[in-house]
Amino acid sequence: MGHEQTSGVWRLLRPLAFRLEPERAHDLTLSLLERWSTFFDGRLADDDIARAPALAVDAMGLRFPNPIGLAAGLDKDAAAVPAWQALGFGFVEVGTITALAQPGNPKPRLFRLPADGALINRMGFNNAGADAAALRLERLRARAPLQVPLGVNLGKSKVTPAEAAPADYRHSFERVGHLADYVVVNISSPNTPGLRDLQRVAEVARIVEAVQGANQRLARPRPLLVKLAPDLADDDAVACARAALDVGCAGLILTNTSIRFEGLASDTAGMSGGLSGRPILARSTDLLRLVRQALGPAPVLVGVGGIMDPEGAAAKLAAGADLLQVYTGLVYQGPAFVRRLLRALPH
Repeated sequence: MGHEQTSGVWRLLRPLAFRLEPERAHDLTLSLLERWSTFFDGRLADDDIARAPALAVDAMGLRFPNPIGLAAGLDKDAAAVPAWQALGFGFVEVGTITALAQPGNPKPRLFRLPADGALINRMGFNNAGADAAALRLERLRARAPLQVPLGVNLGKSKVTPAEAAPADYRHSFERVGHLADYVVVNISSPNTPGLRDLQRVAEVARIVEAVQGANQRLARPRPLLVKLAPDLADDDAVACARAALDVGCAGLILTNTSIRFEGLASDTAGMSGGLSGRPILARSTDLLRLVRQALGPAPVLVGVGGIMDPEGAAAKLAAGADLLQVYTGLVYQGPAFVRRLLRALPH
């Protein structure tokens, strides 16, 4: 199906999808993509815009066919990786995966704010756990090779106390790290109690060192990234970023969702969790620029947060991002969104 056909179909389907409760719509969509992915590998032809040689990015020792990636959170259990590849993504990040299976927070836990081009989620790392993820990723790797790098995002199990967080992350890495092309240490979701308290220099070092211990035992250690929140003070964000690099991380993902709801057109009474989409573009991009200026050109920075159109993508790249990720933009703009962004990039 061509770009114009895909856009046309989405214009028809979106009103129907948006009548459904948000998590129901997400689950239904993911179920359809998972079923498609059991029959097709999602490989694209060389003449697809998503495979244009001029769009390729070399980073962390990996080749990214293009710089637009799927952010963690949409495909927590790596259910539909071939489908994401077919949509044109240059890389796919699955998770967040935790050491232990967990149901997440009580429903409702996902909210649309159409007037703001935003979502609020308090999902709480609902996933089947690292053991189940390992089995699924092993099956995926046994099929036709992926055309794009696969990232795995790791979080802390809710029942694990903060002092045991390093061992919890290390266990998850030991189960899935060798099946990933890169691994993200997520310490910035607002939906696991106490998780954001780990965004301190000593905690960043403690957790990443535990993961690195297992990583360095691999024949080919994987690049590690740390994902930070947009709500950190500037100095704290830079300090955490430096701490991550000091213990061997390849770079940062900037940023996660925000807990600041000021200035929204929508009524958010009774809602809690992480805000994503257009309202966080400015702060997320400012923090990205700040970290790039502080750390220089060497670390890989992945810009995510509020990319809803080509202008948002351009702003992240101008701020110093090497790679980009989208989530909420895909929910609102539909399956043609990735190629729309790619067509606007120089190539």
